Amino acid sequence: MRIFITGGTGLVGSRLIETLALQGHDITVLSRDVEKAKLKLGDKIEYCASLNTLQSLDGYDAIINLAGESIGGKRWTDQQKERLSKSRWKITEKLTQLIKVSENPPEVYISGSAIGYYGAQSDNIITEDSVPYDEFTYHLCRKWEDYAFAAQSEQTRVCILRTSVVLSLNGGMLPKLLLPFRLGLGSVMGTGKQYFSWVHLEDMANIIVFLLNHNDTKGVFNIASPNPVTNRQFSKVLAKQLNRPCFFRIPSFAISLLMGEASVLILGSQRVVPRHLIKLGYKFQFETIDDALNDILRK
Repeated sequence: MRIFITGGTGLVGSRLIETLALQGHDITVLSRDVEKAKLKLGDKIEYCASLNTLQSLDGYDAIINLAGESIGGKRWTDQQKERLSKSRWKITEKLTQLIKVSENPPEVYISGSAIGYYGAQSDNIITEDSVPYDEFTYHLCRKWEDYAFAAQSEQTRVCILRTSVVLSLNGGMLPKLLLPFRLGLGSVMGTGKQYFSWVHLEDMANIIVFLLNHNDTKGVFNIASPNPVTNRQFSKVLAKQLNRPCFFRIPSFAISLLMGEASVLILGSQRVVPRHLIKLGYKFQFETIDDALNDILRK
């Protein structure tokens, strides 16, 4: 296949490109800084500096859209919300426009989203059919998905990735937790009863390849392990894997004071299961948090 990828230098994108390159696919990566991207991804793939240089996406078999500024790490001021939204919406809308004007459009458009679509839902089990709560993350993801779905046609199927927290040592949440946990300062966040949905980086990449290769797949897919855990369970397993205690608890009010509205990323409960992937027969390489952390921390 000839595949066009956005977000290729990110945590998921860079791992996915390794997998696709080994399978012999021809890859083009969108990057504003081509030289920097080459240092990370190598010079055996093609690069595109701007979507504005393209008249269509003719010639590509698949589009994989993983672009978007990290949603964590900063308070959600009005300006930050706008940055988060535009970093997702604009590029997704532009890709859809290019697909629509293509004489021979790509067969599949796989586009990112997040389980933030559902909002915080206590301990309710969340499937792809669950009704979302009216929160910022819902509005962010809904419009993001709408732009992608607008590309769907008889020629192009659209797959939406509602992604949970991706676990890896190479980026994301986990590396930020390791130092305090290794120092014996690991903590449960808030009550610890809130559910935490996650996926191992290897499964994340494998799922995208699975959707790429199964021509009958389209629609929304929860990208999460079948076994979400509470924050307390996650913290205890991580501490055990590192042979360290986990005695502390950071109260909810302190997290809310520090992070503001963005504290929902830590305190909000999301018990997400990948019902559509399970029905399709996808087999997770890492189904439990014990297996996932054991694999990651032993590498």
